[in-house]
Amino acid sequence: MNTMQADFIQQAGSAAAMLRALANEQRLLILCHLEAEGELNVSALGKRLTLGQSALSQHLAKLRDEGLVEIRREAQTVHYRIADDRVRALLGTLRQQFCPEL
Repeated sequence: MNTMQADFIQQAGSAAAMLRALANEQRLLILCHLEAEGELNVSALGKRLTLGQSALSQHLAKLRDEGLVEIRREAQTVHYRIADDRVRALLGTLRQQFCPEL
């Protein structure tokens, strides 16, 4: 296998991991809220979604583990924001295709 093929396989793996994270409706909604509002704390996200604290924390941990969101701590409050510009670009494409009126 040449270097180009190895790079392509690695990039395909990265894309698949991102798409798996986005394939969950709740994680997609979390990212949509973060993309629209820039940065939100857990409490604000919880008010926008119909998720319990435990489920929300699990989804945020998955998104953080995949490198899609990052955190900023402010005293006791943890703020989340999108960490990867590719996520913003993909969310923009999804919005154009599925909800262009927004």
